[in-house]
Amino acid sequence: MHDYLEKFLLGKLNMDLLGDNVLEKMMADQIIENGLRDKLSEIWGCEATLYYPSKYAGAADCIGIYENKETIIDFKQSNKPKKDEWIDDYYLQSAAYSLAHNKVHGSNITQVAILLCTKDNIFQRFIVEGERLINYQNQFLEKVEQFYSQRMAN
Repeated sequence: MHDYLEKFLLGKLNMDLLGDNVLEKMMADQIIENGLRDKLSEIWGCEATLYYPSKYAGAADCIGIYENKETIIDFKQSNKPKKDEWIDDYYLQSAAYSLAHNKVHGSNITQVAILLCTKDNIFQRFIVEGERLINYQNQFLEKVEQFYSQRMAN
């Protein structure tokens, strides 16, 4: 699914040429139609490697302008629908990417969007912004500090 989405975002994939029975294609279609089309106005990066100097690194699925806000976008697939309170790890990961992008590129990412599709083709969108995003950013930085403290203690 990620591969289809990345190729779509880069303009390298004609989704119509693929068979309609491919599960990953159907899931990608749901995310494109319900989560991306008419919402993503600028793409700054796909599968973009990000790092926070001397702290951590990772790769964000998509970074850009989403509904007129600088946004980290993460694509997820799942066996069943999720509830907001079940996906703290997704929020922490995206918050980490927002911190890294802001630090290295001087951006002002104030929102993360989790776009999820289940194997039953159910689309879900989760948005975190404002104080809630800041809380996840702080939680992530605390985890990083704990990691380095434990590493130094051993």
